[in-house]
This record gives sequence, structure tokens and C-alpha cells, in this order.
Amino acid sequence: MESISLLLGEALSPYQVTLTPRGSHGECLVTLKNSSGAIVVEREFNHAQLSDKRLLTDVVDGLHRDVMIAEGRLEPCVIAALRNAALDKRPVL
Repeated sequence: MESISLLLGEALSPYQVTLTPRGSHGECLVTLKNSSGAIVVEREFNHAQLSDKRLLTDVVDGLHRDVMIAEGRLEPCVIAALRNAALDKRPVL
């Protein structure tokens, strides 16, 4: 778990990342704090999401998005619009 914490800390710098075991099924609470120690984002993930490299990339991407929303740099409606635009560009089979 320590290596996952180091990877997340590096990927989500400058935020302080804390991983806290939670639940009986391997859940883990990921907490991101800003430089003044205030919690910016808290999310719970299962252990599989943190131990698989591909899934861990998705976790980091999601946390980046959540930080941008929490700090007011991205509106949730913009995310929805981007997803809809990407769906419209998919080729029809």
C-alpha cells in the first residue's frame, strides 16, 4: 500500500495524499489535502482499482477531475458536454 501511496502522491502533487484502509472488503479512502491542510477531495476506492496499473490511471484521472471541480476550475456540465461530443464522434458500425 505504501508504493501505491507514493505513486499517487507523485501523480497528484502538490496535494498531500493519504490512503486509509476502510471496510472489510479492501476498500481504501483516498484523501487529498492542499498546502494549508484543508481536504480538497475524499474518495473511496476498492483495492483492485489501486493495485491494477490501468485502473490506477483511471483513479488518478478521476481525482484530477474532482480536484478541478472542487477548486472551481471545471464545471460538471463541461464534463458532460465533452462526453457527449466524444460519443457523437464515434464511428457507427
